[in-house]
Amino acid sequence: MFDILEADIVVFQETKIQRKDLVDDMVLVPGWDCYWSLPKHKKGYSGVVIYTRQSVCAPIRAEEGITGTLHPPNSAKSFAEGPEDQQIGGYPTKAQLEASLVDATNLDSEGRCVILEFPAFVLLGVYSPANRDETRYDFRLGFLDVLDSRIRNLTSMGKRIILTGDLNISREELDTANAEAAMRKNGITTEDYMSTPARRMFNQLLEGGKVIAERDQGRAKPVLWDICRGFNPERKGMFTCWEQKVNARPGNYGSRIDYVLSSLDMKTWFTDSNIQEGLMGSDHCPVYATLKDQVHVEGKNVHTLDVINPSGMFLNGHRQREYSTKDMLPMSGKLIPEFDGRRNIKDMFARKSLPKPQSATVGPQRTEIGCGEHTESFERTSRPVLQAHASEAKCSINGVRRESAASATNKKRPLAEPSAQKAPKRSKSSLALLDPHPATSKGQQNLNGFFKAATTTQPCHDAPLPSNGMHYSDMSCSHKSFDPAIDLLSNCSASSEQINAVMSPKAFTPSSTPASDSDLNGTSSGHASFPKSAGLTRETDTVHDPIQTKGTWLKLFTKPAAPRCEGHNEPCKTMLTKKNGMNRGRSFWMCARPLGPSGDKEKKSQWRCHTFIWCSDWNHAVTA
Repeated sequence: MFDILEADIVVFQETKIQRKDLVDDMVLVPGWDCYWSLPKHKKGYSGVVIYTRQSVCAPIRAEEGITGTLHPPNSAKSFAEGPEDQQIGGYPTKAQLEASLVDATNLDSEGRCVILEFPAFVLLGVYSPANRDETRYDFRLGFLDVLDSRIRNLTSMGKRIILTGDLNISREELDTANAEAAMRKNGITTEDYMSTPARRMFNQLLEGGKVIAERDQGRAKPVLWDICRGFNPERKGMFTCWEQKVNARPGNYGSRIDYVLSSLDMKTWFTDSNIQEGLMGSDHCPVYATLKDQVHVEGKNVHTLDVINPSGMFLNGHRQREYSTKDMLPMSGKLIPEFDGRRNIKDMFARKSLPKPQSATVGPQRTEIGCGEHTESFERTSRPVLQAHASEAKCSINGVRRESAASATNKKRPLAEPSAQKAPKRSKSSLALLDPHPATSKGQQNLNGFFKAATTTQPCHDAPLPSNGMHYSDMSCSHKSFDPAIDLLSNCSASSEQINAVMSPKAFTPSSTPASDSDLNGTSSGHASFPKSAGLTRETDTVHDPIQTKGTWLKLFTKPAAPRCEGHNEPCKTMLTKKNGMNRGRSFWMCARPLGPSGDKEKKSQWRCHTFIWCSDWNHAVTA
């Protein structure tokens, strides 16, 4: 995956896994380090991880959460209570936490933020709560409020900030498809739209953000720059998220809620920033930013590699020492007990290539930061140019669990059997071999028998009827019957006692002449007579037509034919109503085409038409 991303720092959000779900392919990635924030209580929920390429960059500090109340691994003290030389700093004050609507511990319990500090800047990978229902309203605003406080506190300390991730906020009308029509539909004005609490808070954080009326207390000045919008100020339709349920991506009916933001004094550090809307695999697309090879720091130009690595690792862009385990931070995923001291099993089978001679010249190079379900990237220019790519839907690091085969191969050998051997049990197959005349099993043996036509009963014309001295077991009949008596005769394996149990001695009268059809039906007194009650003959059984029966089963298990939409005469698709109300749980047919840029159903266009049919009202048999 990382070979495709070609980025040097990659940030994923909404990993939706727990610690027990981590596997080698997620943690023991050759040449990469990782820093995780996983939900503490909810399963398969939220989650953020940042990957850093060890050959390019190495953080000097790492933390989980935005409040500083969580504890580092193997530590009894929280991040905010640890030694000052190990703190990133900027933690919300007691007053700022009290102003929040949610307890600080709860804010950081869902795995929504990882913070890495490099010598040049502090990187925050964030997954902000979405505005889904009223029950999460306070949590969403509380999270954004504390995040705003942490960023402003870090800025006051003189530290540069890079904020990446899914913030779940569209900045303004330009960042939402058909925003004006949506406002008219909901009966709100532009001022109302821009004054929603989350959007207002976000715009006060950004340079150039639209803020209605006076700014809030403590937010007098903006502190961050929207890098992607800065490089594309007038671009319309620059969306990063689309609704999958209505297939809105082909028509680009979406919104921009994923960002790469930086401190204002870093505006000259970047050469490019954009989205990669063509990279599929998620309901979000990647966002990236590219750093220059040389950046201006403290009044002088320095190489980017010198300020995104610990002191002494690079000098003027040239490596002075290699990355080692001493550079690993306590938050590193490779130090998780389940993975500590191990390596990816794939490396054991990989052939080590000979070291390539390094060229004296240094080609163009860049550092990238990826944000994913979407990906952001920083770029520098001292190695081949890299491209940032997106992860798969809801995070591409969802791996396939591996189950160890050791338990199947390391079983102990059973103890030796005692010398006295027991008589072997007779299986059904051995009993069948011993019986020269196996009894025909009755009943349907498998489903195929249902589709075969039943054999009709025929009277026995081929063999003469027995005389008084003849044993009934010597008789044979070449035609199979479903009646007990006929079965006994046809199998030629039943004894006289068995037949007598079925037919009485008075059932026939001996004769030296063969029986005719009428005699078998009991119409002649001069021949052997078999009454109908004896079961020797019977009416022809009902025959199941296999073709007709198969068609009946196909109708039962085959989905009904879909109706065709009115606008394009194409098969519709089914959807399920999930909104609360009297129709919740009902299925309906609708046009299968995606929504257009307007977000509404359209007539005589290539986008979704107005076709709507309740599944309960659709009778495909009548239409056909």
